[in-house]
Amino acid sequence: MNLALETLMLVFSTESGLPVPPRALFIGAAPHRALETWPQVLGWQPFKPLADAWDRTGLPRVAEPPADHWPLVLVLPGKSRDETLAWFALARERLEPGGHLVVAMPNIAGAGRFEKELARATGTVISLQKNKCRAFHAHENSQWNEAVFKEWRELLAPRQIPETNFVTCAGIFSSAHIDPGSHLLAEHLPTTLRGRAADLGAGWGYLADAVLRLNPHLVALDLFEADSRALDCARQNLCHHAVNLSYHWHDVTRGLPETYDAIVMNPPFHRGQVTDVDLGAAFLAQAAMALRRGGQLFLVANRQLPYEALLNQHGYAWRAVAGHSTYKLFFAHRL
Repeated sequence: MNLALETLMLVFSTESGLPVPPRALFIGAAPHRALETWPQVLGWQPFKPLADAWDRTGLPRVAEPPADHWPLVLVLPGKSRDETLAWFALARERLEPGGHLVVAMPNIAGAGRFEKELARATGTVISLQKNKCRAFHAHENSQWNEAVFKEWRELLAPRQIPETNFVTCAGIFSSAHIDPGSHLLAEHLPTTLRGRAADLGAGWGYLADAVLRLNPHLVALDLFEADSRALDCARQNLCHHAVNLSYHWHDVTRGLPETYDAIVMNPPFHRGQVTDVDLGAAFLAQAAMALRRGGQLFLVANRQLPYEALLNQHGYAWRAVAGHSTYKLFFAHRL
């Protein structure tokens, strides 16, 4: 259950709450049974599993936030500070005069702090607390501090990783620096790969770039990434490579459409604020099914994650490579 979403919907279910509007835009959309009775709600969700869940309800969804304006804009941000503030600005731009902006967040994600940030821009915020979350909303009255929203709007712009040519954006994984685990794996990748390869959970393309630079005899590389924003950055970061590249906005846990000679990955192990070992386990299972016999797997993981037993379970012959205090590398092949 998405407790922040449940708390958000309470804003419309009390006698003193907001009325259901004729039209609404939902930034960071997640499905709720009550939304299916609303006259019209349009969702934008860059994270593939949540976008798929939204689509299963039959509610309309857009690939990018449209330029129209709505009497109500709902926001369910992720855990990134810059993403949250950028989405406040995004919501402001889509709000009709006199409209309402409604946000919900878990307390553990800094809901109290972000409520104060929104109040800094809007003057008055009405807050509701439930389920260890906060839902807070503001009414546009032509007196909002547009300078604050302008400051936040700048967080929507692409950003460059220092001392590199890599471009990222707010809210995606490792948006401010090269992930040290991925960097460790890149330092130990082989230079002899051939055929077709895949990068699972490819992010903004750092590992894919390393694979391509080191292995000129690869025929093709497929990138699978659940965050559409990260995949857009990867397209920009890898555009100079001549090899056949395919970009898939895809939930890896639901399977892979092709088979491969090699797979690289730094699999995710969080769902929101919560550690989820099953997520990485699903990546390993899908990689095993997608690797051709004798195909190679190159994996980096945080040291505390119990992947050794999973490698055995899924029929990999493997070895640990390069000891490190925080990360562990596994090189494996499918038997």
